[in-house]
Amino acid sequence: MAFIHDLQARNASVHTQTNYQRDLQAFLAFYLKHSLSELSDAEFTDWAQIQPNALRRFLSERMAQGIGARTLARQLSAIRAFYDFLLHRGLVTLNPAKGIKAPKQGKPLPKSIDVDWTQTLLDQPLNSWQNVRDQAVFELLYSGGLRVSECVGLDLLPGLAMLNSGWVQVLGKGQKHRLAPVGSKALQALQAWLTVRPTYAKPHETAVFVSARGTRLGVRSVQLSLDKRTVQAGLPTKMSPHRLRHACATHVLESSGDLRAVQEILGHANLSTTQIYTKLDLQHLAQVYDLAHPRAKKTPTQSLDE
Repeated sequence: MAFIHDLQARNASVHTQTNYQRDLQAFLAFYLKHSLSELSDAEFTDWAQIQPNALRRFLSERMAQGIGARTLARQLSAIRAFYDFLLHRGLVTLNPAKGIKAPKQGKPLPKSIDVDWTQTLLDQPLNSWQNVRDQAVFELLYSGGLRVSECVGLDLLPGLAMLNSGWVQVLGKGQKHRLAPVGSKALQALQAWLTVRPTYAKPHETAVFVSARGTRLGVRSVQLSLDKRTVQAGLPTKMSPHRLRHACATHVLESSGDLRAVQEILGHANLSTTQIYTKLDLQHLAQVYDLAHPRAKKTPTQSLDE
């Protein structure tokens, strides 16, 4: 097939060549079957007669067969690329796949870890100032469901202005501020880090978490530290900061069943800053969090009024 030779000339991988050829054959077989044509795949040449509706029916049938969105997107891409090739050769006058959108691909949730593994990860000996810092980072990621970018981006002010009341203020996606809960374990870890931080932070550095250079800690450094901690804890899994965030959401939701509170804790993109500060009952959120999060257990007298 001339199209496959063209892919080869453009250094497409063998995997792509094989998949695209198979995808085109699958579509052509579908089209000939439903057009009641007596032509074989090898005999068919009139690609110009194929209309967008035929492509839509093909995708619909494949979806009904349980074919995944990723595979369907690749098949549509193969057909689109083939018609671009035909257009370039002057064999057709339009690309029927051009205006057709591939089915949306659902984003798989990251794997969570159970409470016992989380406790094992967080309850490791702290033998250096970096361990003390990392403990505060990991506890905060798990305690408040923070994104790692929110954690390393945390500043002393206004970030820790409400720390004694059990909250940190983070700047999330879309430059949106939100309050994230801090359980007692995370609070202890943060206070331990803040005690030693002045020794290692450069003057006038505003970041809560700093590196050995005394400047703001980077995302990559957090991942490397988490890798070391995972090995230290003997956990048979790959960890990431986002898994700690997801573990927070999973464990709170499993215990409370309060999806709304979990959404607020995580600060999902569909929640605006106005909703966070005017519609959310922070006292209710604090109660749900205290009862549900394995490492919260704030004292009954701790409240937002402190």
